[in-house]
Amino acid sequence: MTTTDWPLWEVFVRSRRGLSHTHAGSLHAPDAELALRNARDLYTRRGEGVSLWVVPSAAITASSPDEKDPFFEPAADKPYRHPTFYEIPEGVQHL
Repeated sequence: MTTTDWPLWEVFVRSRRGLSHTHAGSLHAPDAELALRNARDLYTRRGEGVSLWVVPSAAITASSPDEKDPFFEPAADKPYRHPTFYEIPEGVQHL
């Protein structure tokens, strides 16, 4: 297997405890362990991370920005899911 045949991995880095992981980039590696080591060397060289995730790109399924309206439209017809749908009764504090 050559390096061009290696699967693509997506790398997510958490910069500090309590923060979310954010997408840092992609890399090719033959397996998860080497992907994690390469991600450490490539994306946290300056000590900017406390945690790494590597995920095979083939395992990620995403919606298309071109299909935004038809994909997210069903949520728009359910206004009761939004807090602005409800009125706060008088006298209720700290809600």
